[in-house]
Order: sequence, then structure tokens, then C-alpha cells
Amino acid sequence: MESGYFIGIAQQALWVLALGAAPILIPALVAGVLLGMVQAATSINEATLSFVPKLILVAFCLALFGSSIMMLLTDFTREVFTQIPTLVR
Repeated sequence: MESGYFIGIAQQALWVLALGAAPILIPALVAGVLLGMVQAATSINEATLSFVPKLILVAFCLALFGSSIMMLLTDFTREVFTQIPTLVR
């Protein structure tokens, strides 16, 4: 077995993880920063004021990008599983 192959798979797995998480995390991060600035400007320290909009935004992003994230994960998994017979010999 070649250790370079496993390092390549690990690098590819991290890249797939970043691509799968970005459509959810980036909008939540932007919404959190904007809501934090609004809360700081208005001196409103209510936790639900920042939680509920982020929750709605994450649900919307999951509905919008969920199928493409799932396709990305299944393609990666299928590719890894097709490589198993070449590693066993």
C-alpha cells in the first residue's frame, strides 16, 4: 500500500468537507457579524435576537444547497469505494 494515496485521500476529504460546510457557515457568519453590530449599536443584548435569524438562514441555506452538498459527499464516497479493490491486491 502506498501512503501517498492515503494522504491524497485525506487532503481530498478535507477539501470536500470545506466545500460542503462553506454554503452553511459563511452566511451564518455574515449574519452573526451583522446582527452583532446591530445589537452593539442599539445596546440590545437579547440572545434570541441573533439566534433565530441565523437559524432561519441556515435552514434556508440547507434547503437551497442541501442537494448539491449531498451530491458532493456521495461522489466522494463513491470514488473512495471504487478505489478499494486496487488497494487490496
